[in-house]
Formats: sequence, C-alpha cells, structure tokens
Amino acid sequence: MEAESEPYVRLATMRQLHQAVADLNTARSLADTLQSVADGIVGGLGYELGCVNLVRPDGDLVVAAFAGNSAAESLITGRVGSRASWERRLSMGEAWDELRFIPHTEGWVLLDDDVPQWHTEGPEPRFEDEWHPLDRLYAPMYASGGGLDLLGVISVDRPRNGRRPGAWGREALQMYASQAAIAISNARLRANMQRALVRLEREQQALRASEESFRQAFEYAPSGMAIAEMGGDQHGRLLRTNDALCRLLGRPASVLRRYSFADLVHPEDIGTLLRTSAEGGRAELRLGRRDGTYLWVSLRNSVVADTTDGPRFLLTHVEDIEERKRNELNLAHRASHDALTGLPNSAELRSRLGARLCERPHSVTSSAIEALDAAYGDVESAVHGYRADGYEGEVAPGIGPYDHHVHSVAPDPDRDDGTKGLAVLFCDLDGFKSINDRFGHHAGDAVLIEVARRLTTCVRDGDTVARLGGDEFVVLADGLGAADAADLAVRLRNAIIPPIRVDGRAVRVGASFGIGWAECGMTEEEVLHSADQRMYVEKRSRSKVHRRAG
Repeated sequence: MEAESEPYVRLATMRQLHQAVADLNTARSLADTLQSVADGIVGGLGYELGCVNLVRPDGDLVVAAFAGNSAAESLITGRVGSRASWERRLSMGEAWDELRFIPHTEGWVLLDDDVPQWHTEGPEPRFEDEWHPLDRLYAPMYASGGGLDLLGVISVDRPRNGRRPGAWGREALQMYASQAAIAISNARLRANMQRALVRLEREQQALRASEESFRQAFEYAPSGMAIAEMGGDQHGRLLRTNDALCRLLGRPASVLRRYSFADLVHPEDIGTLLRTSAEGGRAELRLGRRDGTYLWVSLRNSVVADTTDGPRFLLTHVEDIEERKRNELNLAHRASHDALTGLPNSAELRSRLGARLCERPHSVTSSAIEALDAAYGDVESAVHGYRADGYEGEVAPGIGPYDHHVHSVAPDPDRDDGTKGLAVLFCDLDGFKSINDRFGHHAGDAVLIEVARRLTTCVRDGDTVARLGGDEFVVLADGLGAADAADLAVRLRNAIIPPIRVDGRAVRVGASFGIGWAECGMTEEEVLHSADQRMYVEKRSRSKVHRRAG
C-alpha cells in the first residue's frame, strides 16, 4: 500500500508538470517554444540540466536549447550530433517504456562519439538507485499522428533528489516529452501559417499564388482549420472547413457550413467561447460530434482579410486535445484518490472539508439583516456599517465582496432545536490488525476494499466517504441533526459487521465511530481531531465482546 505522503508528492509533481506544459503553449515562436521545453525540464520536472536536440532536415540532431548551466549552454548549443550516433544511443541501455536509460556502466563507450555532451565528475553511487554523473536518460519526441517520425530527443541529467526517477517520475517525463512534441509541431505550424499570412499581405500582385499557398496550408494542415464570417447577421457562421476538422467532428463540410462554433459548443462552454477574442484568442472547450459525443479541442483565432480593403474573416485553428485532457483527469484522480479503495484520500478529504469552513466563526453575523446584507454582497455594511464611497474600509478576515458562504454550525447534542450541520464520522476498524497478522496483507486489502464498498452504498449521493489511511475512514454528511448522525453511525456499523469472504474464508471486523461537527472558525485538522477523539471515547466505552473480530 502506498505511503500516506505519496499523494501530496504526486499532487505537487502534477501541478509543476501542468505549469510546465502551460508554459509551452504561451511561447510565441519556435525558438521560444524550444527554450520553454528546456526550462520546463529544470523548473517543472526536477532535473538540474535539460537539453533539447532537434532533428534537422538532413536527419542529424542539433542542440537547439539548453537549461540549467550557462557554461554548458554556451559550449554545446548549436553543435550537431549525427543521426547514426543518436540511433545507437536510443538502442542501448534500458527501455523505460518510450524512455531510454543508459547507466554509467554501459555509457562509457559513448564518451568519444560525436554527440555533444556535458557531464561533471562525481563519486561512485552509494546505493542501487543513486544517480551517477555519467548516467544518461533520453526522452524521444515523435511527431503527432501516432507514427515513429522522430522530431527530436530530450536529454536530462542530475535529478535534484540524487536518485534515478521512479515510475511516477518516468511517467511525468514521458508525458512531458509528448506534450513538448505537440508544442514544437504546433510552433512550426504557426510559423508556417504566419509566413503564409505575411505573403498574403505583401504579395498583392501575386494574389492567386498566395491564395493557392494558403489553400494548401489550410486544406492539408494536420489539425482542424475553419474560416468564419465576421460581423453582420451571419457573424460566426462557418464558411470553409478543412478535411481534418470534418474528420474530427464527424461531419461533412456541407453540413458544417450550416453551423457556427456557438451551435456546436458544449452548453457549459458557451461562456468560454464568447469570451475568446477574435484576434489572437485562445480557448479550450468541447465541440459536439455527429454521434452526440463531445470532444475537447483547443481553439486559436486570428483575423485575415480577403483583400486590402475587403471583408475580414476569422481563421480558427482547432486542435484535438482529448487525450491530454483525459491524462490530466487521470492524473488529478490518482493524486486525489486512494489507490487501493478508489475513495477520496486524505488530501482530497481535507480539501472538501476546507471548502465548507471559513476563518470567521458563525457568531460574527449577529442579526438576520446583517446576514442578508452579507449574502447579497454588502459585506462592509454588515460588518463595519454602510460605506458611501464603496472603496474605503476593511473587510473582515475570511470574507470578500459577494461572499455567499453558508456558515457551518454544529447542532446542540442536548436538545433538538432543528439545527442541521456537517457531520464528520470518524471510523476505525476493530480487529483489522489480527486479520493482517493471521491471513496476510492481501486479505487485509480485500477487507478494506469491501468495507469501502459497504460504506459507500450506505450514504447519499452528495456525501463523502474517504480513506484517511490504514484502517481509518471518514464520512462527511451534510444537513444532519445530532440524532440523524447517530442513526447514520449505527447504519454504517451494521453494514460493516456482516462477515466478509476472503479467499474462501469468512472474516469479521467491527467498527468504532466518533461523530464530530464541522464549524466555521475551526481548521480541518481540528475538525478531524475532534471526531477522532470522540471515536476513541466510544471505542473504550464498548465492551471487548462487541469489538472482537477476525
């Protein structure tokens, strides 16, 4: 089972990776894109050195960008290594999926070939997975389209933690290389399109030739392209689409000419489309396909003119990013959910709990009138009195203009006054350790999976069942009174008690529950600690015969 801190490490790595990929898409030129790729290796992936080797038209690879060491950058940038030497490197060592790792015990034979390289002397490794100064790790980049057309090679050196990357680090590097290849291909495509547009503006006397050049770039572009009207009653209507866009959306060009992008966009993304500017606008949204499904795409807009004084049209580049979005969602899910049970993990639990809490206790809003003022955005008048200028004065900590936060309060356990709150039920399994000791961790894992399933089936759709770690679970259930929470704890305990069959044998576990309440003014840790303490009080108060399991 994974360590409790691993989800935090994965979440931090995912955020750095997402930022590095986002930086790739902000570069304005091919040179900026290449440098962004190298900088992302150092800034986002945790390596001290990063080098981008780009395939030239003659097949050899040139060092196009370098990051991490200015002396090495000035020494090897622009130098060329032969294709044969690179193919030799990419066939040596260990294959880590699409990555290629050459340990120092094999790479010494490469010291005298013609590939530009930079390394520093260092001690011999003290343990098996320590990084050696002569270790080499390469991430090939292939052109989009699923083929094996080599676009370039990313080489990295000296991980900051001093160790060879594990499975998570390898996956991050491989995904980054894939996104870098897309960014470089797109930068080349944008450069070609920009040159085509410049020719259209400057070569008025060769209008037909320029139109043909543009037509070919438009029609044969590997990603979707569309031309739409600008202004007038037909603003946004598609006038022309290329084959790639037709294939992407599963609609023929004759049908697409009846629509605008506003007709095809997902209802939840219409606001994003309307906020995207015509000149240089970018957006990521979903477009509808003929079969009724939606596809994630990236839109990039530019304005072109038919002639010098003629009408202007909107040129839109449509790129399929469905796989990237799916990978992002998978990464986000893996970082926020327990790998064994599939439940939200400790980090996700605290995030959901924190979303319901604020720093200001509920008692700050002292009257119904002030509560209404705060709900409709007049925070200052509710806390400090009405401000005539609308700009001066201080805002209470934890709130801001248009704060519609509903404060969480705890019901009174001694009397039923109708108060409903966010119940936090802390569950600890009784007898789980004996199952692990007697039958092994495999049986223990099976019990945890079944307990997670039973807990999930007993709660409402809007409730949260999370695994805190080990044999501890937490349930968040909103809108409950004190009696409701006690009844829920009984139902959950009764769902856990029945025997669980593991490898042909029946085992039993019990459960102790502590009921806490989330209140504004408390931190997530305080809420969980309160429920945990109540759980231990309940565990000690019950006789051993009720807690015996196995």
